[in-house]
Amino acid sequence: MAAERSTADILDAAVHVRAAARNAASGATGVGTVLTALAEVMAYDHASLSRWDPLRKRHTTLAGSYPDDATAYIESRLHHDPVFAVLRGPARGGLWLRDVPRNLLAASPGFQEVLSPLGIEDGVAQCLFSADGRYVGMLNVSTRSPRRAPDPARAVVTLLTEALAAAVDPGTGRPSEAAPTAGGRRPGGLSPRELQVLGELTTGRTNREIAERLHITPRTVGTHIEHILAKLDLPNRAAAAARAAAWGVEPSR
Repeated sequence: MAAERSTADILDAAVHVRAAARNAASGATGVGTVLTALAEVMAYDHASLSRWDPLRKRHTTLAGSYPDDATAYIESRLHHDPVFAVLRGPARGGLWLRDVPRNLLAASPGFQEVLSPLGIEDGVAQCLFSADGRYVGMLNVSTRSPRRAPDPARAVVTLLTEALAAAVDPGTGRPSEAAPTAGGRRPGGLSPRELQVLGELTTGRTNREIAERLHITPRTVGTHIEHILAKLDLPNRAAAAARAAAWGVEPSR
């Protein structure tokens, strides 16, 4: 592992992380280059970047160095861990291991079954969100050595979350940038048909009325709406209609 670095070095390294994240988001390089650059911000023993799949309700690891059992936990069980509820709470800040209350660590299978056996003593779990508020994935970083205090890397990792979110899910740009354009870019990873249905929701039409306009069945409309709500992490069709209006998605003419 690299030695502790000065604040100036860490800030310079953060610029490299942002550049790596931009390249990964554009497809020019793999997500693994982001973690490689991040090692210059804070030395770690294990790290991973994972994308949240709203349809399958699980994480998918895009790049990482954790052992297989730890990776499996991140992918299939982490979102059920009591620590995860804190991570996705209103504060939405990174949660550093040494700041987690002891009673929460005692109740966390992730710490008791995965991190503790690895000898992990410090690190951070950081939820990543798109500009429009969707949860898109997570950064996990773990080290066997406690980090010094004060630690400039803590602030830098928080400042990098927007860039990391874009690397994990290239559709995380500003809503206005992600709205449909002549270039064909689609927001939230929605399919062309899902975008059509999303636009129809702004009119308050029923599933049957939407089905008649789009020449599909009401059941198919319902399925599209379920996928829209899952992909955009929204609670109901009214929220989806509001999102469509914010993005300027309109019903077919």
